[in-house]
Amino acid sequence: MTACLTAAQMRAIEAAAIASGEVTGLELMERAGAGVVAAVMEEWPALAEGPQRAVVLCGPGNNGGDGYVVARLLRARGWAVEVFALAPPATPEAQAMAARWGGAARPALSLDWRDLADAPLVVDAMFGGGLTRDIAPGVWGLLSMAQASRCRIVAVDIPSGLCADSGRIRSDSGYIGAPVDLTVTFQTLRIGHVLAPAAGLCGRLRVADIGLAAALDARLRAGGDEIADLARPHGGLAKAEGHKYAHGHALVLAGPPGRGGAARLAARGALRIGAGLVTLGAPAAAMAEHAARLDAVMLRAVETAEDLRAVLADGRIGALCLGPGLGLDARAAGLVAAALAARRAAVLDADALTHLARAPDLFAALHGGCVLTPHGGEFARLFPDIAARLAEPATGGPAWSKVDATREAAARAGCVVLFKGPDTVIADPGGRCSISAACRDRAAPWLATAGSGDVLAGFVAGLLARGFAPMQAAETAAWLHVDCALAFGPGLIAEDIPEALPEVFRRLGL
Repeated sequence: MTACLTAAQMRAIEAAAIASGEVTGLELMERAGAGVVAAVMEEWPALAEGPQRAVVLCGPGNNGGDGYVVARLLRARGWAVEVFALAPPATPEAQAMAARWGGAARPALSLDWRDLADAPLVVDAMFGGGLTRDIAPGVWGLLSMAQASRCRIVAVDIPSGLCADSGRIRSDSGYIGAPVDLTVTFQTLRIGHVLAPAAGLCGRLRVADIGLAAALDARLRAGGDEIADLARPHGGLAKAEGHKYAHGHALVLAGPPGRGGAARLAARGALRIGAGLVTLGAPAAAMAEHAARLDAVMLRAVETAEDLRAVLADGRIGALCLGPGLGLDARAAGLVAAALAARRAAVLDADALTHLARAPDLFAALHGGCVLTPHGGEFARLFPDIAARLAEPATGGPAWSKVDATREAAARAGCVVLFKGPDTVIADPGGRCSISAACRDRAAPWLATAGSGDVLAGFVAGLLARGFAPMQAAETAAWLHVDCALAFGPGLIAEDIPEALPEVFRRLGL
């Protein structure tokens, strides 16, 4: 598990370690500052070859305390270090570290362009993971000045002005337009490191070990479901011996003639991800176009809800995919109702989500075997109050996050919700949550192409058919979806995604 903590969860882990006598607050701060310096030297080895110059921006809290440690350790290496403080240190730990620094601290807002001449290293230790209010433009403006001066910027924990709990920008007005060069956080990730827009503003990310592994493990054992995880592929992708039915049968339902492309993409995705059989169910009038485009995917005429019930009399059909190109008419609504009544594992996407939003009785028929895969607009139609709260400006305390919103949506729906985006969040009704973050070395902007979501729905359906639990199917599908895009690269279109899976599987050693 790669834990993604809130600020409160991290504080609780630190407090538990301190209460146990394992470490003191000052020792943790020393380790954090040393971790930042070590990360800088690893990131830019040339900086370790001799004295350099640094500007350290310190806030009044413990993030500033970390900054004073960094300043002292760089000075001990022979660097010329200037400290600029937003305010005097306000916590006992920060006061102690400022005293150990012992040098001058100029007012931060007196930072001048001349102080940034020759592009010194700039350490941002103004506001870290505990930020719960908006900062003034004059604060983030210091980072903007450093960027304009071509300085390397290292953020301690998270760039000042970003909410570590939500990834949102906490600024009265505006913010830097480009990422910092490096962010160094401690022990494990914060949620804000992998949620937009902060994920795109943190630059490269390093995690420094500050000796809290035992306290983190204890916290995970005590209540790990409360802590978000990074999504990852689950075991079971490799095929053992057995015939095709041993690997599951998925049914993808399609809409009227001329609208079958999305369903075909989903069917191809379900087949490529390992379902033993995939059947596409469509109106008889659409059979010719599907037959002209599909070979390994089987076809079955499904005109009405009664037809679907007849097809589902075959108990070997283990999962359904509804929504891509399904349509918004009465026929489609009837198919959604019949599918939900059958209580089979099902992924509902696209048009199926619109039917759920329109009809409270359909929404009420959702069950624990379902996976909903909305993008932002579909999420707002399904959960308008939750989406409205997510869109509200934060006024105090940690900002409400996409993690919070997805968890609440899953609890209301009674099933897994996969809230799509570059920071896809997946949650189950019990509160377990993971984030499939397509950022930094996993950034895959090519997935912003028509049909990619249909393939993702097919991936989920194929894994459900293979016997994956809904949460595992959603997490694995989301991770593989990004990996396929990375394997193919620029120029990706939706048809390429399933075809990239064999290479991804080979890299996984399957």
